Amino acid sequence: MRKGRFKKPAAALAQRYSESVSFDWRLYRYDIAGSIAHAAALAQGGIITAEEQRRIENELRAIEKEIESGKFEWERSLEDVHMNIEAALVKRIGVAGGKLHTARSRNDQIALDLRLYVKTEGREATTHLRQLQIALLNLAEQHLDVIMPGYTHLQRAQPITFSHYLLGQIEAFERDGERLRDCLVRTDVFPLGSGALAGSAIVLDRERIARELGFSRVSQNSLDTVGDRDFVCEFLFCLAMIGLHLSRLSEDLIIWSTSEFGFLEFSDAFSTGSSLMPQKRNPDMAELTRGKTGRLYGNLMSILTTMKALPSSYNRDMQEDKEPLFDSVDTIKTALEVFTAMLPELKVNRDRMETAASDPNLLATDLAEYLVKKGMPFREAHEIIGKLVTQCVTKRRLLNQVPLGEMKKLSPLFDADVANVFDIRRSLSGRRAVGAPSPENIAAQIKRWRSDLGKGD
Repeated sequence: MRKGRFKKPAAALAQRYSESVSFDWRLYRYDIAGSIAHAAALAQGGIITAEEQRRIENELRAIEKEIESGKFEWERSLEDVHMNIEAALVKRIGVAGGKLHTARSRNDQIALDLRLYVKTEGREATTHLRQLQIALLNLAEQHLDVIMPGYTHLQRAQPITFSHYLLGQIEAFERDGERLRDCLVRTDVFPLGSGALAGSAIVLDRERIARELGFSRVSQNSLDTVGDRDFVCEFLFCLAMIGLHLSRLSEDLIIWSTSEFGFLEFSDAFSTGSSLMPQKRNPDMAELTRGKTGRLYGNLMSILTTMKALPSSYNRDMQEDKEPLFDSVDTIKTALEVFTAMLPELKVNRDRMETAASDPNLLATDLAEYLVKKGMPFREAHEIIGKLVTQCVTKRRLLNQVPLGEMKKLSPLFDADVANVFDIRRSLSGRRAVGAPSPENIAAQIKRWRSDLGKGD
């Protein structure tokens, strides 16, 4: 690239500072696929002959096999994946290889490679999400009727079932899948042909190349196209949100595995010990996932910060988009794989969960609703039950131990049937509104998810 314009080679220090092939080599498949499609368009446009196209394609495929086998030698002096592959091609087939870069720039070439990469990895992440959801669904089905406390502010709130909790996690990961699919709509725009920023006087059939590479749309403004990394930012946000949901799931599992809760236990395969304390069983896989979420956030902030003040079109700052992207892809892929393998091995302590859920105070809301069903305004019922709870705390007794006579002093609406309120399974059976944790609802949701997750994308 320096021939003609520069009299001296770049300083060795500058070469080391500016090279990207040490990490962007990962894009080689997409770079080669784009070059093969571009060569076909050059042949169609009469820029190269059919024989030259054949030689270019054959040699590019040979280079691809070399890279896959680990025999290809990457040269840092050639800066990036594009120039390494092009230099190897020219070295092998001569002039024909030098024609390949006609009507394109590294600016639109890298935009193409990144879009192809994000499309592939987005689909891959969606597949991993589905596998995790299936693992959660299997766990929910295995522990269908296990009752546990639901928490707000980390305080016991109302009884739910463990399966209801797990179905809630599936919902969160489904939103992640929807975001990924939506992100891929905006990623699915073909950029090649935009050139450096103003296209080329050599007009190729961009629609045809787009179809060959699996794109549904062609970009409409060359200046915007080469400077656009919105799709990378959006994809990193999607991965960060998956990290957020994995981190919250991790936090719950970590807390519930403590001796204080004792709701569940991680298997030996996904626990670690202490270098000092022989009794320890640490939930390190969940803790690492919680920690790696910070990396996902950092990668998102990195690309947003890089892009925020760039002038229009391509700028070399945009080379900094790849390492955060690659790191987030690797991080989320491994985290999803770990959780999918770890969840089936969780040991659920049914007795501890149900003992914790047997606290009558968890049915205080049911008690207020008991009065509402007898005609009392909810705010008044809420106040009465609040007073009843305060009395119980003062007298150190449970809510279901209050004599009916004392209840009647607070409201004549209390009657002998109030005892039915303290039946937890009856309480759950009454929670039949859409989304509530009645056994019927949970069974229906499991059936729905089993059908939806079995369909794939």
